[in-house]
Amino acid sequence: MTRSATAAQRTVLVTGASRGLGLGIARKLSAAGYRVIALSRGKSKQIAEAIAEAECGKEGPLHFVAFDLGKVGEIPVLVKNLRKEFGPLYGLVNNAAVGHDGALAMMHNARIEELVRLNTLSPIVLTKYVVRAMMSEGVGRIVNVASIIGFTGFSGLAAYAATKASMIGFTRSLAREVGRLGINVNAVAPGFLDTDMTHGLGGEQLQRVIRRSALRRLAEVDDVANAVEFLLGEDARNISGTVLTVDAGATA
Repeated sequence: MTRSATAAQRTVLVTGASRGLGLGIARKLSAAGYRVIALSRGKSKQIAEAIAEAECGKEGPLHFVAFDLGKVGEIPVLVKNLRKEFGPLYGLVNNAAVGHDGALAMMHNARIEELVRLNTLSPIVLTKYVVRAMMSEGVGRIVNVASIIGFTGFSGLAAYAATKASMIGFTRSLAREVGRLGINVNAVAPGFLDTDMTHGLGGEQLQRVIRRSALRRLAEVDDVANAVEFLLGEDARNISGTVLTVDAGATA
């Protein structure tokens, strides 16, 4: 069985997929032949265009489901409905997150709570209900999107860094819990990416970020999407509990 034929039989849920990195991951997996469910609070113009492109091309089907992951209590019903509509989930990519910055001493408690709810609590609860079915089926792949900030730290991102560090610990522990049942759990840790957000940095500030990397450039969304595709594929069948860093050597 070819890689594309294998992927075509597998459904992957990608959260936070309406734009940015999540959209890039959804596009990449669809192009690889996976049946992709793109989950986000709202349907962006970019995801609508990606769905249309998938329908016209030879890619795997790309579906959109609207859901606010901040509504943690509704996640069990979400997973039940997804399974009813799309069948078993082979893969889950926990990408959705918010990135509030600011000095911790001045950050409003509501913002801290939102960071923890969306970046840590929601993906853990979502994974809980998705992995139950994977355990009964004896197969599955989970990829958590962390960040190099989770292990390097960054001034003004203490709360955000805490949520991303928590996902690394979650990844390694869950890998041990469910590995004997045929489920792989890994994380990717992107560094600064070549996106509109980094282009908004001042010229010298951006150049300092680039000079800190071993390769003297920024990683791109496609680089992270490629890493996610690899971890979902057969070539990564014996990789679990690891964190794959994609940062152009910024943490080398």
